[in-house]
Amino acid sequence: MTPLGELLAEEIRALGSIPFRRFMDAALYHPVHGYYRRAHDPFGKHGDFFTAEQIQPVFGILMAARIRQLFLQMGSPADFTVAELGAGRREMAEAFSEWRYVGVDLDSGALPQSFTGVVFTNEFFDALPVDVAIWRDGAFHEQRVTLRDGRFQWQTGPAAPPEVAAHLHAAFPEPEEGRWYEANLDAARWMERIAAALERGFVLTVDYGYTRSEYVRFPEGTLMGYRRHTARQDVLEAPGERDITAHVNFTALQEAGAACGLAVECFETLARTLLAAGEPSQFAAALASGDAREQFRRRMQLKTLLFGMGETFRTLLQRKP
Repeated sequence: MTPLGELLAEEIRALGSIPFRRFMDAALYHPVHGYYRRAHDPFGKHGDFFTAEQIQPVFGILMAARIRQLFLQMGSPADFTVAELGAGRREMAEAFSEWRYVGVDLDSGALPQSFTGVVFTNEFFDALPVDVAIWRDGAFHEQRVTLRDGRFQWQTGPAAPPEVAAHLHAAFPEPEEGRWYEANLDAARWMERIAAALERGFVLTVDYGYTRSEYVRFPEGTLMGYRRHTARQDVLEAPGERDITAHVNFTALQEAGAACGLAVECFETLARTLLAAGEPSQFAAALASGDAREQFRRRMQLKTLLFGMGETFRTLLQRKP
């Protein structure tokens, strides 16, 4: 059992089963043993997965081009700021360097109190801890984590807390017997913080997920674990040593934004966003390099972004006038 697993097992022995949200939060963000807090690099060839930000510099150049379009659309304000949520290793800082850049993580940094510009997020919302429930006998019931035979296992608990049940009723189609659901309450809270801090500008979200009507494709929910570039459905195994994600409910994200004054400008595939950013210059900035090997590397990055990640990831653009 992992070091974090030992701590969670001790907690369960003392207090009984725990909500999955507690398990996921500890697995990812425990200050010593959490997946994103341990002294290792989860990204890239030798890590557990790639993200779009690892396809550099092409991704950064094209996202900067898209944000430049928004900057010009706003009249090129002198105090324009790009605030990145889930900034991690600040890989986008150089791409956004023509503007004031603020990197924010869950445990470091903060959104400016009042600013004009763009809030940019890439695979931020899918890594927020979620509550999990199953619809059974006319009600949402918590899916909790217990310890049995030395392993973490699921346990169906009592009726889900009212806040979770209300979110699930609002964000998903009519519930069906035996289906699993995830409630990302933190996503709505972050939308409130963003709307309160953003005086005027845009929220540009890049992530993978579904709309309300598309959830029919996921009868067992969308939780996934990632280790060594392999997706694993058993998210309770080896806490702290693998990533855990839940697909983003874009309908819920749009409605949470609308409730606090953020209007949807567009919702499209990442490929369409990147094409719109790069086509005016025929991708010259993204592909330019005096070195033939570097030019080839960038063309391969662009291909991966447009025909791989570009079709699975989506872009949500919201505006605060």
